[in-house]
Amino acid sequence: MILKEVEKPTEFETSEVVKVLNTYYSSQQIEVAKFIASYYFSSLGEALGLFVPCRFGNTECKNDDNIDVRCYRTYGLPTLSNDQQKAYEELLSKERALLFGVTGSGKTEVFISLMAKTIEEGKQSIFLMPEISLTPQMQTRLEKYFGKRIVMWHSKLTKKKKEAILEQIYNNEIDIVAGARSALFTPLENIGLIIVDEEHDDSYKAMMKPRYHARDMAVYMGAKLGAKVVLASATPSLASYHKYPVVRLKKPFIATQKHYHFVEGTTLNNQMIKKIKANFEADEQSLLFVPTRGNFKYLYCQKCGTTHLCPYCSVGMALHRNVRHLKCHYCNFTEAIREVCATCGHTPLTSERMGTAEAKEMIEHGIPELVVEQFDRDSITTAGKLKKALKRFENRESQLLLGTQMLSKGHDYANITLSVILGMDYILGLGDYRARERAMSLLLQVAGRSGRAKSAEVIVQSQNEEFFSLYLNDYEAFLKDEMFFVEDMYPPFVSLARILISHVKEEKAGKTTLDTVTKLKGFEGVEVVGHGKAPIERIANKYRFNILLRASTRSVLLKALHAVNNSLIEIDMDPVEFS
Repeated sequence: MILKEVEKPTEFETSEVVKVLNTYYSSQQIEVAKFIASYYFSSLGEALGLFVPCRFGNTECKNDDNIDVRCYRTYGLPTLSNDQQKAYEELLSKERALLFGVTGSGKTEVFISLMAKTIEEGKQSIFLMPEISLTPQMQTRLEKYFGKRIVMWHSKLTKKKKEAILEQIYNNEIDIVAGARSALFTPLENIGLIIVDEEHDDSYKAMMKPRYHARDMAVYMGAKLGAKVVLASATPSLASYHKYPVVRLKKPFIATQKHYHFVEGTTLNNQMIKKIKANFEADEQSLLFVPTRGNFKYLYCQKCGTTHLCPYCSVGMALHRNVRHLKCHYCNFTEAIREVCATCGHTPLTSERMGTAEAKEMIEHGIPELVVEQFDRDSITTAGKLKKALKRFENRESQLLLGTQMLSKGHDYANITLSVILGMDYILGLGDYRARERAMSLLLQVAGRSGRAKSAEVIVQSQNEEFFSLYLNDYEAFLKDEMFFVEDMYPPFVSLARILISHVKEEKAGKTTLDTVTKLKGFEGVEVVGHGKAPIERIANKYRFNILLRASTRSVLLKALHAVNNSLIEIDMDPVEFS
């Protein structure tokens, strides 16, 4: 990528230009990439690598006195209720806003109306969803209104499919690009609207450089491009609720009853299986949420209490029962299942915490005639598998949707009348300042997949009924209460940054950490909250240390971080993960 022409340097050899491509990065793309590189501490090349370049000679919309060439069509629109119409009109009057609507309140119909309005103005829309697990159902709904003028964009697309979509975009045949966070960087030239659905979801935060947050970048790009930005959620993040004007949808489109029951325990039990069986026999569908992936369990020794660790990372080896091996989910080291404790020699080792694979086994044993749809990253590995799994459930060929957090992401199936939610106390007990927010949001999101068209029962396994039951019907009350817990200590009232230092030599990583802390203490207004070994001390044979920083002013924090930045450290602005 050539950014500018300069005098030929004398200090190193240069190569001749081999080939000139017909693509380029627009001035706006370069400007946004420079911001990403600076704010999220990546190279400009890494930031530009997020974008799909524009192409010379694109077909553009034209309007002159003689010819009226319209690059949009008139589409039928959903009929809005009075509440939806009011929300739609409020959103039209705001440049950026948060649409805070309870599950089933009809946010999608409001989105469609906003997109249609944008098309009428001759502009294009970007519609972001946190996971590609949402795209098949949303694609069907959007195509109903916008036909072939909408495309879906995500990482699971084949190279050929991506090229075909880009050709359509370059030829100005597309009004809406919908998909996961990468859809934000497609080469639309006339963006008038960016919608970020399920804006609370951590999937919008990239965990590799550049560590950008797609929700925050949508707001930034909207301001740069003069585009309207709508964030939306039934359980919005505290940060968005605090920062942006709020437009409410307080009532579900179809009024139904949800009956919550709290039960004790830590794993799937016979009572729950009986409930699922009764619901199946009543010709209804059920959902079972498990907080850990298919086989994401560890082997531990009952005698000495140690967990079997990866030899290269200080984390337990995850047990994958269906393929009979242990795997480290950090460095991908794999080995055969161990029977003997490496520390004390005791046998056998046992596994703790139920994953989806074990839950599936228990249910199939207890209800042989029930068809289980396993819905997690171990079983849904391609876009094709995802579509087929959702289609089977929609057609009622399977009766139980079993999975992890993928289940919480906005799926809409009318016949789910029972939700069983395990592991809420595990989420609530995470070492994270947002643990309460994450647990409350997750519970309401998973519960929100049931009772969309008829009354439903929600069974929650938790010892913390007193906390959860306060907010089951009023997430806004939770947000207001949570403000008092985080005020002056955590975002959105202060800015956080995490510095990660890793090296094959523990002494080198430790010394770099202490040197960096010493430098940081010289900056007024920057607080070193803590430093030391990372919760996961070693990954891929590298020792890891963390420094957590806090500042009331973002600019002060950025100035300090740029002063200490070097090749041995990695900086994560606005972190959502601390392991």
